[in-house]
Amino acid sequence: MYYKQEEIKEHAITIIKENLNYDENYLDKDIYDIHHDLFNTDYYIIGRYEAERWLDNKVFQVIDEIKEYEELHFGEVTTNFSESEHVVNMYVYIVGEHILQDVINDIKREQITNDLLNDNLTDKTKDNFISLINN
Repeated sequence: MYYKQEEIKEHAITIIKENLNYDENYLDKDIYDIHHDLFNTDYYIIGRYEAERWLDNKVFQVIDEIKEYEELHFGEVTTNFSESEHVVNMYVYIVGEHILQDVINDIKREQITNDLLNDNLTDKTKDNFISLINN
């Protein structure tokens, strides 16, 4: 499990549910587009002090995760480790990539359950069920 994984997961769930209020087909988007919306269009943490508090004593663990990810995906490390805000936001981006499919599946399960409990089975319910089976 990643450092603060549950917190990051709750953040993703909140944002996805907000987006579903405006676009009921939001979860039908490509997962990379959803990831971009959640973790690359706004900062998770703003401010050096807040970022340092968030990192607590896990700063070196977080930096190692970022270095490993960037070397694997980009061939070099580009995050400025002297800025704690950059460190936190890049780390949240990385963890978000790893947990997003589980977050989407959890939300779809919740939607299916609500539809079943409310006797409100729709084509969307069936689509959600099928996509869960296929994942």
